[in-house]
Formats: sequence, C-alpha cells, structure tokens
Amino acid sequence: MTHAPPPGPRRAWSGRLGLLLAGLAVGALTFLVALQVRAGSGGGPTTVRPSGDAVASAPAPGPTTASPDPTAATTEPPPPLAGLTVAVDPGHNGGNGANPLTVNAPVPDGRGGTKACNTVGASTDAGYPEHAFTWDVSSRLAERLTGLGAVVVLTRPDDAGVGPCVDARGRFPQENDADVLVSVHANGTEDRSAHGFFAIVSDPPVDEAQGAPSVALAHELVTALGEAGFAPSTSVAADDGPVQRRADLATLNHAERPAVMLELGEMRNPDEAAVMESEEGRQRYADALAAGLVAWAADGGADAG
Repeated sequence: MTHAPPPGPRRAWSGRLGLLLAGLAVGALTFLVALQVRAGSGGGPTTVRPSGDAVASAPAPGPTTASPDPTAATTEPPPPLAGLTVAVDPGHNGGNGANPLTVNAPVPDGRGGTKACNTVGASTDAGYPEHAFTWDVSSRLAERLTGLGAVVVLTRPDDAGVGPCVDARGRFPQENDADVLVSVHANGTEDRSAHGFFAIVSDPPVDEAQGAPSVALAHELVTALGEAGFAPSTSVAADDGPVQRRADLATLNHAERPAVMLELGEMRNPDEAAVMESEEGRQRYADALAAGLVAWAADGGADAG
C-alpha cells in the first residue's frame, strides 16, 4: 500500500489564492447590488422583487386630458325662429280695382256687423300702389323669416288676384296652424306732411290672443322699426305710443292668434314715398319686421299666444 505525499508549499498557496478570489467576487457583487438600488432611487419608489433584483417602479399615472375628436359632429344651436309658423298678410291685391262687385260685397266684421270684403288701397303721388308695396315687403319678409328658421304662410300667392276678404285673412292663421299674424299695409293720409309708422291691435279683444299677446307683439314690431331708423306716426292719435287700438278691423277681429296690422308709413308723404318706392327701402322694412318677430319669439311671445 502506498501513501499520498504530504502537502507542499505550492498546494497550500493555491488554496489561499482560491479563497481570496472567492472573497473578491462576493464583495464585487454586493457593491453592484448596492449601486443599482441607489441608482433606482432617482426615478420614483423602488421595489425589490423576490428575486433580489432592484427594479424601479413606473411613475404613478397623472391626470388624463381627453383630446377633442376632430371627426365628432358639433351640435349647432337652432335658428331663432325654429318651430315658429308666421302668417304674413300682404294688404289688398292687384286685381281688386277691376272687381268692385267682389271687393265691395259685405262680409262678417267679427263683432256682429259687416264690412266690405276688401279695398283697393292707397298709392303714392307717383302712382306706386299699396298692394304692390305690401306684396314686395311681405315677400322679402317671408324670405328673411325662412332664413331664420320659421315656416311662413302668405294670405295670397301673388299680386294679381282679388281678395281674400278681410274675414278670411283674419281666420287664416288658425286655419293654417300659424302662431302669429302680421298684416302689412301703408297709410294714405291726404296731408302730405303726415309721416311715420304705427301698429294696430283689436280692442276690446274678441279672442284672448288679441289682448296682451297682440299688444306685446305690436310693441316689439314698432320698437324694431324705430331701431331701423323709421319714424313713428305724427298723424295718428295712438293710445300706447305708436300702437293704436281699434274695434273696426275685421282682419284683427277674426284672428285667434296674436295679430298686428302695421301701417309702415304714409304713401303720400314725398320722403316716405321715395323709401317705399325703392328696393333698399322695402328691404329695410322687411328686415325690421323680421327683427321684431325674433325679439317677440325670444321673449316667449309664441308661448304667451
């Protein structure tokens, strides 16, 4: 049997060297772990996983702001007269003068009496007739109101017919599901110095719509005419500013909706005649009446009626 030789100096040195290298490796690993943990401390809280690795947690989410979707549809506000039906009554008619028997026939006046079916109307000294003026202003008004969202119904389709009679004009709004009636006229006072507009309402009211609702409408319309630069009447003794109250107008007496008749000016006054005879002037009248209806609707006029 043979024996292993005793350990010599070389083997002892190799053992010490192995222990030294193992110690250095453990120290280096400890240093690297500590360095990694410290480096993670700058970006938020650090969580040590069960594996012993140091992991920097993601920062807590902040509030989220939603960006507008450019493809989403935007809701536009409705036009100011949406849902409103306006009956516009152009006074008189182009064929009335040639049909005296028809226009002079008696019709109910709304208060137990009678009135003539219609009349020819006034004219300027130059011969521009009221029926043509009222038709043009009413047509412009209808176009303006339609652009503002209203449905417009006219008591006559053109300026070449006869009538309708005044009682039919008054019944027209309720028979056509209208919310309001605006009857367009111009006055024919013989005094050439007289000028200005005025409104007329039925009084005493036959229907409740002819009371406060019609008066409120009249005030909005005359206010709008004044704001458009037109002057109120100097010839009519109005009871309430340029708002006159009368019982003898069948068109107003038969209405069961807020109803106002407007005399937009004096056709025999030279200055006002010039305005009425011009397209620009007639457009100004139409725009003013539309503005008055917008103000009336904004104040809840249709609901009150």
